[in-house]
Amino acid sequence: MRDSGDMSLDPFDIRILAALQANARLSNVELSKQVHLSASQVQRRLQRLVADGYVSAYTAVLDRDRIGLGVLAFTNVSLERHGGTVVTGFDQAVRDMPEILECYAVTGEHDYLLRIVAPDLHTFSEFLMHRLMTLPGVRSVRSSVVLQEIKHTTTFPLAHLARDRHERAAPRPRPSAG
Repeated sequence: MRDSGDMSLDPFDIRILAALQANARLSNVELSKQVHLSASQVQRRLQRLVADGYVSAYTAVLDRDRIGLGVLAFTNVSLERHGGTVVTGFDQAVRDMPEILECYAVTGEHDYLLRIVAPDLHTFSEFLMHRLMTLPGVRSVRSSVVLQEIKHTTTFPLAHLARDRHERAAPRPRPSAG
């Protein structure tokens, strides 16, 4: 888990981040109109937000179905042993498999949760049987294939940033003397 960092964002910074999440292709001029700052102020703030790690990448979100990746699955993986070369090897192998979009080490019954895409069920099955399940140290694999996507977003909620800032700025009540 990452450190929440400095969190020294003011309302303008928060509005810039929100606008960029909605449309990362906005020019500084367009962004300045949305957040009510000059383009030069937006540029300076944006450079700081990137330098401080608040913005980690700019990317295009592709339509999975339109590019022929009709199968989306969530897969739980359990390893035989934990530690040393088994975990390191598994982690590296997962990083090298483009079908695996996300991988999380998790608590609970399984060790990892993966988000995997494939063009069709046959290709997904081949990937599981001949690539994922054959990795050294893999004990079990359980998958759930998505039937219908109800919600998918890459936009993080930001309301807590303004709330946290407000709470830090609010004076603390003094205990009554009595």
